[in-house]
Amino acid sequence: MDYTLDYLRESLSNHMESDMCQQIVRKMEANKYENEEMFARDLSEEEMAYLHDVLESELNYARNARDDVRTKELTEVFELLF
Repeated sequence: MDYTLDYLRESLSNHMESDMCQQIVRKMEANKYENEEMFARDLSEEEMAYLHDVLESELNYARNARDDVRTKELTEVFELLF
C-alpha cells in the first residue's frame, strides 16, 4: 500500500492555520486520490506553490530528524510537483 499521501496529509496538519493548507486538505479528503500522481495533476498553480514551501520545510525537518521513511515519501510528492 502507498502511504505517500498519508505522509503529506500529516505534514499539512502542521500548517492548518493557512487557508491554502485547509483548501488542499479539503481537496484531498473530497477526492480520495488513488495515488500522489492523481493528486498532483489536480492542483492549481497556487496550490503547487504553497506545497513547494511546505514540503521544503517538512523535508528539512524529516532529514534533521533522520526519518528516512518520511523523507522518501515526501520527496516523492515534491518530485511530482516540481
